[in-house]
Amino acid sequence: MRSVALSALLAVAVTSVSAADEAPKPSFTPSAVKAPFLEQFTDDWSDRWTPSEATKKTAVGGETWSYVGKWEVEEPLEPIIEGDKGLVAKTKAAHHAISAPFQKPIAFDDKPLVVQYEVKYQKGGNCGGGYIKLLEDGFQTAGKEFDDKTPWTIMFGPDLTCPGTKIHFIFRHKNPPAFGKATNLYTLHLFPNNTYDVRFNGESYNLGNLLEDFNPPVNPPKEIDDPDDKKPEDWVDEKRIPDPDATKPDDWDEDAPYEIPDEDAVKPEGWLDDEPEYIPDPDAEKPEEWDDEEDGEWIAPTVRNPKCDEAPGCGEWKRPYKANPAYKGKWYAPMIDNPAYKGEWAPRKIPNPAYFEDLTPVKSLVPIGGVGIELWTMTEDILFDNIYIGHSIEDAEALAKETYFVKKSLEEAAEKANSKVDEDDEDESAVSFKEDPIEFIRDKVFKFIELAKIDPILAFKTHPETGASLALSVVTLFGMLGVLFGFVGAQQKPITKSAKKTDAPSPDDKKKTETAPVAPAGGAKEETTVKKRK
Repeated sequence: MRSVALSALLAVAVTSVSAADEAPKPSFTPSAVKAPFLEQFTDDWSDRWTPSEATKKTAVGGETWSYVGKWEVEEPLEPIIEGDKGLVAKTKAAHHAISAPFQKPIAFDDKPLVVQYEVKYQKGGNCGGGYIKLLEDGFQTAGKEFDDKTPWTIMFGPDLTCPGTKIHFIFRHKNPPAFGKATNLYTLHLFPNNTYDVRFNGESYNLGNLLEDFNPPVNPPKEIDDPDDKKPEDWVDEKRIPDPDATKPDDWDEDAPYEIPDEDAVKPEGWLDDEPEYIPDPDAEKPEEWDDEEDGEWIAPTVRNPKCDEAPGCGEWKRPYKANPAYKGKWYAPMIDNPAYKGEWAPRKIPNPAYFEDLTPVKSLVPIGGVGIELWTMTEDILFDNIYIGHSIEDAEALAKETYFVKKSLEEAAEKANSKVDEDDEDESAVSFKEDPIEFIRDKVFKFIELAKIDPILAFKTHPETGASLALSVVTLFGMLGVLFGFVGAQQKPITKSAKKTDAPSPDDKKKTETAPVAPAGGAKEETTVKKRK
């Protein structure tokens, strides 16, 4: 009966898992959003993106590749949307670089700039950048020569700095006359009025103004320190000094100790003065192979004296120490204001020869002509996806709703289910296989089914033993059914109507005999339209 119940349980589990496998995931559909640059890494991605083949000089005068990190466009390690692919930096501990030009340069005039893209550290963070560079217009001709020296206008995105994390927003401004297993969304809004909004997963992370919140500032100071001005040798910048007229008091004893024996302490009653704290182990015996001439005199190991555990203590009693009320420590003269103090010295100011004032720095930025990813990472499989660069906040938000927020809800559901399974696994009240094998298997199977309803692949990754057992059960079941039906079929015999010897042959019997499909033995071959292989 127990084996029948277990078989029934496995049958139900297999049916449920099959149903979960058939539950469709969201399918990737290219967005209808239009932008000066929108990248979802569809099949024609290589027509737009060029891996860097830049080289650098070696110590012996030769050349070697600057960027050995490999790029692939592939589905995430744990797919959430069917058919959705991203650009993945594949190589651990390597420099990566890749870029794509814009069809037309993007200028910073009267429209806001919106930059938005997804980054997923699929194997957790361990020192790796996830930022992008918006390259200066004109880079388009660089192609495979893109490297860390290629001019850029804006650098934006996450960076795991080991330790710590950052979300960079860095821009390069010229004088007009002359950042440990989910997908995250990084967005930059840069407005013509010089304000900006760095957003993380759809929420504002850092609001500011280019003229007020950057260091170094966009506009240099009007005055600077005179580099030729030197502090006079007699300048006194010590604000306070020891009092030269102070003297140490006569009763100040610098040699008095910090602690002294407590003369009021009394030895506890029952203290065993004559009992040592440790004694030779009475149960220890000299090993038979011990040779006194070669190994020396054998000494039994010591153990704590059991009598000391029953008394307040044993051995020589010593007074405890207490703080010395006469202790004063080393004497120092008190501090007073320095009568010769002139203040903190600073060099005099002179007009800044490089001074300029740009009240519209956003409009002064060099137009951008492409996007590049150039970084060093200790973490492999960093995935980039759904890059939007344009002017419409609404279109960027629409793209995020179609892509990132769909992924986010599915990833959170999978993580929640996975956490619940982990908590259940750690439940101390869970029954063991030895206590109740049927209940143990039932618990494992239904946990697997619960997670498979959300993500079958994650269920197999999280519970590989249960998944493999269910798969083996399916194969075994079909194998047994095949053997059973084959055995039954082999036992059946064709049903024929026997003719008695006394029955006279009828015309119908004669017709059946003539048309019986019997191959002639050694006679002429029967004509057929079926072609045979020679």
